[in-house]
Amino acid sequence: MFWTIPTLMTWARIVAIPLIVGVFYLPLEPVTRNLIATVMFVVFAATDWLDGYLARKLNQVSAFGAFLDPVADKFLVCASVLVLVHLGRADVFVALIIIGREIAISALREWMAQIGAAKSVAVHMIGKLKTTAQMTAIPFLLFDGVLFGLIDTRVWGLWLIWLAAIMTVWSMVYYLQKALPEIRSRVK
Repeated sequence: MFWTIPTLMTWARIVAIPLIVGVFYLPLEPVTRNLIATVMFVVFAATDWLDGYLARKLNQVSAFGAFLDPVADKFLVCASVLVLVHLGRADVFVALIIIGREIAISALREWMAQIGAAKSVAVHMIGKLKTTAQMTAIPFLLFDGVLFGLIDTRVWGLWLIWLAAIMTVWSMVYYLQKALPEIRSRVK
């Protein structure tokens, strides 16, 4: 199931990363670069939901797809956050929180899977809410303008990225608490 439609959509999120980053090196007006990067991010981020839906609908769920999907999400979010830090639209502290959590929880999940306790750190609603806040904040900050003549996306994006950072810490604490009994039993 390496080349199914859902898996190709997941690969597209990974391929999108240098494209989104590369937009900011094009000789275009900043407003145009911002718009192109925002549209690209939104389109590719939407494939996260769509690939899972299609995998279930087309009966193309695979272990490889289940592995690659969260990896693609993490790459897309982390690369975009780094672009935002580079552009001065997100704080380095936010980037450290988001990227650090992704590394820590990925490592925790890997270890828990190796010891047969993967279910104790299965995806929870707080993780989904964290992802939603990130996936909303990032395009707002990439756009960096006034939307529909009403919404200052930088202001909203900054509030949302800090909310995402708080939820990131909250979700990390949640997953660590869920894993703690297993960790204690193995470390003795």
